[in-house]
Amino acid sequence: MTQGAGQGPEPGTAEGWRPEASGYVPGEAPAYVAGHGPATGFGTAPGFEQAAGPAPHNGPAAGYEPRAAEGPGVPVTPVAPPAYDNAPPSYDSAPPAQRPATYEPTRPDAPLVPEGYTPTARDLPVITATDTVADRPGPLYVVGDVHGYLDELLAALRERGLVDEEGHWAAGSARLWFLGDFTDRGPDGIGVIELVMQLSAEAAAAGGYCRALMGNHELLLLGAHRFGDTPVNSTGGTASFLAAWRLNGGQPSDMDRLEDRHLTWMSRLDAAHVTDGHLLVHSDTTAYLEYGSSVEEMNDTITGVLQRGDADECWDLFRKLTKRFAFRGDGGPQAARELLGTYGGNRVVHGHSPIPYLLGEVGGEYPADGEERTHTVEGPMVYAENLAVAMDGGVTMDGRLLVAQLPLVG
Repeated sequence: MTQGAGQGPEPGTAEGWRPEASGYVPGEAPAYVAGHGPATGFGTAPGFEQAAGPAPHNGPAAGYEPRAAEGPGVPVTPVAPPAYDNAPPSYDSAPPAQRPATYEPTRPDAPLVPEGYTPTARDLPVITATDTVADRPGPLYVVGDVHGYLDELLAALRERGLVDEEGHWAAGSARLWFLGDFTDRGPDGIGVIELVMQLSAEAAAAGGYCRALMGNHELLLLGAHRFGDTPVNSTGGTASFLAAWRLNGGQPSDMDRLEDRHLTWMSRLDAAHVTDGHLLVHSDTTAYLEYGSSVEEMNDTITGVLQRGDADECWDLFRKLTKRFAFRGDGGPQAARELLGTYGGNRVVHGHSPIPYLLGEVGGEYPADGEERTHTVEGPMVYAENLAVAMDGGVTMDGRLLVAQLPLVG
């Protein structure tokens, strides 16, 4: 499956892991040496020097002469090596004169652990140095359609604590997904793309990630740039990507500032992703099913369409991913189950269709003059028997740019 720029493996995998990189610093452990240690009170007298060669068991070595300790002080009484009388030394006892007054030899039946001690069972879980917060995924957030509203995006991300006052990643190991549609209609689509690319790099460095999905407006901008006024087959007659881009809020300033790196980044975005039981897509349509029977196959197929660069094939993809409202109405739950049954997950999380559209309060992309709304968007909309979550708050129609944590609480 293809990945967009800065979209590497999710944190928490074993790739590249090393024990010494886990952050664990062992404590100073005592050194245990195999064999017997010296017995209590057993040792050599100050100034004693062993003569060369083995000493006989029944007395000092031949030529033995004691010598005084080096340096000034009280003369030292020479002490000869102990006579073993042909028996090995006993480390269980020492000369009575050398024992402390409170000395008590260890009894063979003395307990070595406190009374009531129970050893840890072998099958009990053990917390190790790798069981750290960094090894577990951080909280999951999604962002609805942005459409060039950079200031509103930054404000919403700050409110959630995902970026700081300067617009840099501040969420550590959190995971952030953008559901597509970064450009068109709003004043700074390229600025939005730049911010998402920046956050992708900053989040990865902090142990989290920031990733994005392909929206139909990314397809539209790519097509307008690549094919321009080239005619394409359309059910509504002859059309072109450039004409459709202009009709759908294309901003000349975005086209003027578009660079090769932006084009490359957009063309490599995935169309869907499954994480934490959520199927993330841009559009509320089942048309994704026409491109593959798994998320991986579908993503690869769509990327292949963009790489081949056939204008009609790209237009057909754009038109299919522009469809909407598959999960609304009586047949909505079944459509959601069909998509989830094929691609996985328990809920479809999508953008594309503004919540006021889904509620039937407005009928076009822009509200008519003086049109009243009975609903104020406060957050994501859960519908289709709790199988679908709408994330487009309608920022282009005086709604809200939504950033929400999944799973939804409350």
